Amino acid sequence: MDFTTHLGATAAELETTLEALIRQPAAATMGEPRLWDAMRYATLGGGKRLRGFLAAEGATIMGVSRQAGLRAGAAAECLHAYSLVHDDLPAMDDDDLRRGKPTTHKAFDEAIAILAGDALQTLAFEICADPATHSSGNVRANLCHALAVAAGGPGMVGGQMIDIAAETADQALTIEQITRLQAMKTGALIKFAAEAGAILADDRAAQDALGTYATHLGLAFQIRDDLLDVEGDEASAGKRLQKDANAGKATFVSLLGVSGARKAASEEVDAAIAAIRDFGSQGKWLQEAAEFAIHRKN
Repeated sequence: MDFTTHLGATAAELETTLEALIRQPAAATMGEPRLWDAMRYATLGGGKRLRGFLAAEGATIMGVSRQAGLRAGAAAECLHAYSLVHDDLPAMDDDDLRRGKPTTHKAFDEAIAILAGDALQTLAFEICADPATHSSGNVRANLCHALAVAAGGPGMVGGQMIDIAAETADQALTIEQITRLQAMKTGALIKFAAEAGAILADDRAAQDALGTYATHLGLAFQIRDDLLDVEGDEASAGKRLQKDANAGKATFVSLLGVSGARKAASEEVDAAIAAIRDFGSQGKWLQEAAEFAIHRKN
């Protein structure tokens, strides 16, 4: 089985898991069905599920049950979906297209999109805190804590704030500042997903190794995003491109050039693979995930 086939098979498992988790209550009334429709619209039927894949694969490496890994992966995917819904809003990136279809606020409206994002964010923590994810309360608490750090001010939200502030700053961000921004905005949730299997296994040494892997993977992933923004086409990407260039924002490409950005991405992949070398053949799919991150078309 090649990597894309394996990734697709895991994505299908994650889709089934998410389908079961994002179901409106039988007693739903008034506007509730519309909320659940928006949550499902934002989450189901699209995306590579790379974050969910990392959680599921990490759990397999650590000998954790497949169900636990898929549930942790589903939590990461719910949080990721919430972030995209809110990022696409007019007050943020003001995007009309996501994964080749209208963004959630275009398909529904802004108020429903905000509420759907809020509900997906809290659902992510509900999944992590549920005994169905792990029998140990301490392990579930550690999983919730790791997700909170990845999602909040020290992570994704803080990175988004830096990104917003950079749009009106007098000076463009330096390469060090962009690296920190992306490690927070994009990389923090990728790091949580990669560490989830080790958290579920309560193995601190493995968590450190997977965290280092994910830090480099996240940067490689973002550098590839910056390259696709200038080299890709919107049909393949399923979203509007060249937004950063049009907004005059500094990116890895604008600061390093195309060839420099490619070199930097390759170096991050090498560092990611080195971090999990001790896993041996068990780390095969994570190694291939790192290579996939810099060769993907969307």
